[in-house]
Amino acid sequence: MNYPGKLQEIIATFEPLCEEERRENLVNFALGAGKWEPAGNENFDIEDIRKDEQCIDTVGIHLRVEAYRAEFRITLGPNVQTMTRAMTTILCQGLDNCDVDEILRLQEDFIEKIVGTPLVTQRGQTIYYIFYRMKDALEAYLEHHQTS
Repeated sequence: MNYPGKLQEIIATFEPLCEEERRENLVNFALGAGKWEPAGNENFDIEDIRKDEQCIDTVGIHLRVEAYRAEFRITLGPNVQTMTRAMTTILCQGLDNCDVDEILRLQEDFIEKIVGTPLVTQRGQTIYYIFYRMKDALEAYLEHHQTS
């Protein structure tokens, strides 16, 4: 499968790593999650801030679409797990300025290429949470703009 360029670079970095190296890199990505929070003066087309049972704390998805290209910002509550923080950074960085349809067509298989099978089974479905929330925001955007 073809992945957006920035996401493909991240996948290529993680795929050859052993589990310990993956964990170290994921922790580094988790530390960068704050970079993807919205600035106070930013306007968004969709803002979806809520706590779902799949996540331990509140997650806010902030989406802006310009020229049919998506830009995400994410807010995370203080109790969100390290793996979710890491995936937030990876998704925001890897999908930054991608075509809306390209993101919507993207399958979840890239997550395992990044975190590896052992981590997927340990963390369960929570690592997919941000990805699906981002896709939901894009679908809500399209639905709103197709009826307007």
